[in-house]
Amino acid sequence: MTHYKDLGLSNTKEMFERAMKNGYAVPAYNFNNLEQLQAIVNGCIESKSPFILQVSKGARNYANETLLRYMAQGAAELINKSEAEIPMALHLDHGDSFEICKSCVDSGFSSVMIDGSSLSYEDNVDVTKRVVEYAKKYDVSVEGELGVLAGIEDEVTSEVSHYTDPDDVEDFVKKTGVDSLAISIGTSHGAYKFKVEPGQDPPPLRFDILEEVEKRITGFPIVLHGASSVLKEYVDMINQYGGSLEGAMGVSEDQLRKAAKSAVCKVNIDSDGRLVVTAVIRKMLHDKPENFDPRKYLGPARDELKEMIIRKNNEVLGSAGRY
Repeated sequence: MTHYKDLGLSNTKEMFERAMKNGYAVPAYNFNNLEQLQAIVNGCIESKSPFILQVSKGARNYANETLLRYMAQGAAELINKSEAEIPMALHLDHGDSFEICKSCVDSGFSSVMIDGSSLSYEDNVDVTKRVVEYAKKYDVSVEGELGVLAGIEDEVTSEVSHYTDPDDVEDFVKKTGVDSLAISIGTSHGAYKFKVEPGQDPPPLRFDILEEVEKRITGFPIVLHGASSVLKEYVDMINQYGGSLEGAMGVSEDQLRKAAKSAVCKVNIDSDGRLVVTAVIRKMLHDKPENFDPRKYLGPARDELKEMIIRKNNEVLGSAGRY
């Protein structure tokens, strides 16, 4: 058993309390490798932003759970040496069983998500409550989910979205004891969040559902999944240098700014990071086809991702300079 405090990590309780009090959202960035980790940590250090490092089930299998533990500990040491004094949580994204949530708690994660949204309401309550009861023994934060997001990201797949029913949220939170709740208001996983005709804007998020949820569980931390904006400049760059991402579209940053000023205090960003890295690597290999040193293309991709993170923290989520 490794406790997260021994790794220099924080849970999300104080992060969310401060975010809700001051009208911003804490960024939750997914990572799979060293370069993404470097970009996230250094970007948040430079922008003085609290943040959450997210690891999906697929990323945990890819990077190896033992290595991840020490990568997170190294990130905490880097923050400590920088004297930035910003909190960092290590979070399991879309845990699909009690067993994987328990394993992450035992290996030093400070926050876990149990995603029972594909189950019946009663089964979702049961598995979420079981995870909460175990995690609370170790002061680990737990995120639950009501509603289903469409799209594909890692091993999370759904063809149809189901909006969160505000009538369920109060009962769910009371019965499970979760610390935060992911809801479905029109965001989607992956790079193809919306299907629209050329020249049309994507549909707005269902802020009416969000507002009703806020009324039912006033002051309770809300989470937005699938909140990448699928930045056009990087989609265009990927397509310019041999990729094929026609019709990729995400959540507008204006809508994310609005959400960040509400009870939404955690915003998940994964696809944007993947797009940035892929775009820069494609360009570097196109421009210098003789290059076979991974540092020469992974390094610039890492640096571009860091700049995107700094801008997101400063201009979209409002989390920069909060500590």
